[in-house]
Amino acid sequence: MAYVENRTIHDADSHVMELPNTIGEFFAEKHLDEFKPYMRHRDETWVRETTAKHDDAEFRAGAEKAIMARRGHDALGAFRKEDRPKMLDLLGFTSQLVFTTDALDNYGLETGTTNALACEAARAHNRMMADFCDVDHRLLATGYVPLVDFDESPRIAKEALGLGCKALVIPSRCPPGHSPSHVGFEPLWSLAEEAGIPILFHVGGEEKMNFDYHNTGGPQVLDFHGGAENFTSTSFMTIPLSLWQTMSVLIIDGVLDRHENLKFGAIELGASWVPSWMRFMDSGAAAFMKGEERLKRLSASPSEIVRRQFRVTPYPHEPTGWIIENTGPEVCLFSSDFPHVEGGRNPLKRFGTALEGISDADQRRFYRDNFIDLMGAGLDESLHDHPSVR
Repeated sequence: MAYVENRTIHDADSHVMELPNTIGEFFAEKHLDEFKPYMRHRDETWVRETTAKHDDAEFRAGAEKAIMARRGHDALGAFRKEDRPKMLDLLGFTSQLVFTTDALDNYGLETGTTNALACEAARAHNRMMADFCDVDHRLLATGYVPLVDFDESPRIAKEALGLGCKALVIPSRCPPGHSPSHVGFEPLWSLAEEAGIPILFHVGGEEKMNFDYHNTGGPQVLDFHGGAENFTSTSFMTIPLSLWQTMSVLIIDGVLDRHENLKFGAIELGASWVPSWMRFMDSGAAAFMKGEERLKRLSASPSEIVRRQFRVTPYPHEPTGWIIENTGPEVCLFSSDFPHVEGGRNPLKRFGTALEGISDADQRRFYRDNFIDLMGAGLDESLHDHPSVR
């Protein structure tokens, strides 16, 4: 029995739980030694035990009963691509966008001093993601494009599309030395628009909270993974701040107007902030309209441009119905975050409760239509609906 049955639900956020050495298998050999100090590391015993677990027949036989219970590397198909189609059958989603886990921040390489290596890491990432997803056309690979080099960005994007990536991911933090709305990125936006695929942001690519905020004089607060390096209730506060700024300049500086057919999506960055941000931009546009020609040139108010071209995934613990009511029915998307524990054990139930009172048509937008709109040519028409409901 699948988690989702006889429904079309597209999953805008899932992950591969790559093993520590996986990215190295896709790195150009001439750059690998330079990159090795930046690779994530795990105890070799852990790697052996994790791999052996997925070789165990009894463990594998329990995957169906534990569809939504097993998380991280314990989930079937978490790191072995051959197992992911079976897991997708068990989940019942019509398609899944697939993101990295270890490379969400591009290994911290976009510093201004390691830009060339950052570009090579992106290329390795894109080969890795395309390879993982090539086992099933329902798995939609995401390719990463750093914004540290005007010439390399469109090249990396073109290579990613050639590999079969169905969406491009850029960081929400500002690149060193220039705005993400810089005219030097026009070839990148044009390439994505002409290909009909979206530009995405994902949590991990934002500016993190200054660590000094965590020095309260008391004991270090650990996150729900048991470590101090991930999210706590305070570091959670900064998740949308970089994106708030980046999407604001992309809208106000006219990037979305110059590329009206280009969609942008924010994945696992929350959505409760979006209604306020839309109104804050409208207020700013009204206040500065008289003195700024760029505002006079906008085709519509910033909030209208958001509804036209920006899509976002709420967390399951957010008031999704309220967000839809205060942004517009075009904006929000369903996501599971599988197999990350942050997505919860039963996102369908939590979103179902949060959507009580929302019309059937707008719920259909949330689970299906808005994803199809976001993905454009990145989602084959044969995948628009689940086979059980065609």
